[in-house]
Amino acid sequence: MKIEKISKQVRLDIIKMINKGSSSHIGSALSCVDLVISVYKYFLNHDPNNPKDPDRDIFILSKGHAGAAVYATLANLGFFDRATLDTHYQDDSDLSGHVSHKNVPGVEFSTGSLGHGLSVGTGVALAIRKKNQMRKVCVLLSDGECDEGSIWEAAMFASHHKLNNLLCIVDYNKLQSLDTVSNTLELEPFNMKWESFGWKVLEVDGHDFKAIEKTLILASESEKPVCIIANTTKGKGVSFMEDSVLWHYRTPKDDEFNDAISELIQDDQ
Repeated sequence: MKIEKISKQVRLDIIKMINKGSSSHIGSALSCVDLVISVYKYFLNHDPNNPKDPDRDIFILSKGHAGAAVYATLANLGFFDRATLDTHYQDDSDLSGHVSHKNVPGVEFSTGSLGHGLSVGTGVALAIRKKNQMRKVCVLLSDGECDEGSIWEAAMFASHHKLNNLLCIVDYNKLQSLDTVSNTLELEPFNMKWESFGWKVLEVDGHDFKAIEKTLILASESEKPVCIIANTTKGKGVSFMEDSVLWHYRTPKDDEFNDAISELIQDDQ
């Protein structure tokens, strides 16, 4: 299946999951869909039939509130039955609102409290290095998450240890939970901050699959840890959700749900 088709299906799954579970963070999930799929298709060594393969690469979703995007991607890539997505955010379900590794094939680490994923990923990358393994680690951050001091501690540590097997991608949609990133805590000049910490920095349109693929190839050739700043749109794929802080917490119901589904289906025709 072409990556564009997978992306459309994942977005449909996210909307259905969040609607059925009356959960939230739909804007955050939709903004990173294309990044998550691209990482699995173009960067990571993985086997859906053997998710605990000792030679696998590691993906950590640090912005754990976008767990629906990872669950839907994994299901569509064959890590588990797509029917399991119907249990998202339901009582006794393994598919919790924030991504969980418990009984979910393909999920490496549970996240939710922001700012932890890069520290964990850095430690994993160092352990891999010490074992002389040729495995990679990819961590996906939110932009608002970069307000956390732990992100920059991990960035300094990774540079010091020259962890070129570590890739960090920032989902830079420029909206946080209640306001814009710039009004909350300005990150710019964002690329210069990462560079000053000793990282190679690349920028990309986070919804352009060809550009993402080329950028991931460049990242794999670096002798430094790499940060990809991916410019994205919160709520991408549903016009009335795009670039709106409202859809950080809002759940699509009734006409909003129907309109979102109709728009995605219509765009596919």
